[in-house]
Amino acid sequence: MNGIRVAGLTYRYGAKTALDDVSFSVAQGEFCALLGPNGAGKSTLFNLLTRLFVAPGGQIEIAGHDLNTAPRAALAKLGIVFQQPTLDLDLTVRQNLTYFAALHGLSGRDRVRRIDTVLDRLDIADRAKEKARTLNGGHRRRTEIARALLHDPAVLLLDEPTVGLDAAARAAITDHVHGLASDGTTVLWATHLADEVRPDDRLVVLHQAKVLADGRARDVSGDRPLQQAFLDLTAEPA
Repeated sequence: MNGIRVAGLTYRYGAKTALDDVSFSVAQGEFCALLGPNGAGKSTLFNLLTRLFVAPGGQIEIAGHDLNTAPRAALAKLGIVFQQPTLDLDLTVRQNLTYFAALHGLSGRDRVRRIDTVLDRLDIADRAKEKARTLNGGHRRRTEIARALLHDPAVLLLDEPTVGLDAAARAAITDHVHGLASDGTTVLWATHLADEVRPDDRLVVLHQAKVLADGRARDVSGDRPLQQAFLDLTAEPA
């Protein structure tokens, strides 16, 4: 079963085409990097995947559920980490997770168990009683990822999740999310940074509303560093 399937997706803002016949699929338990420069259409695609926008045509499936015909079932399978931070800084890590769990109807022992599980999974159990505003950027991101996993989603979407983090925090977050994919979660990781993509990762390169490459990163890059291959693919014609 596919984790994500996108077929023939086109979206326009007036006369501007943000996505032009975009198609790709991500298998269950696969880590897929969506690599593209700013303005490529990555955020528009995420807005469509989360149904903040609705495309006039094309198809999106999330964990086997059609987003157009069964939106509630599809969205229930999604965990989302937005580019902009969304934690309540005056609540502790555990309080942030408890509030979000309540929104999903989780309560009692099940809620406590799920919170403890995701805190351990993201290595932030020792931060549970700290207010979010006291955390560094890396631990805030881990908290947001933990929150997105509370309802045990099949698919995890992350929109530029390492923006503003230092190199060590970026590497730690990338490692954690690859681990989630190894455990069976389908991951779509949007980024403009080629150094976050590993050779064995699935890679979709998006530029000027179109998919320019789709395959294993090592195959897309060939005998070049991926950064150079990315620059070559997205270079403006002379």
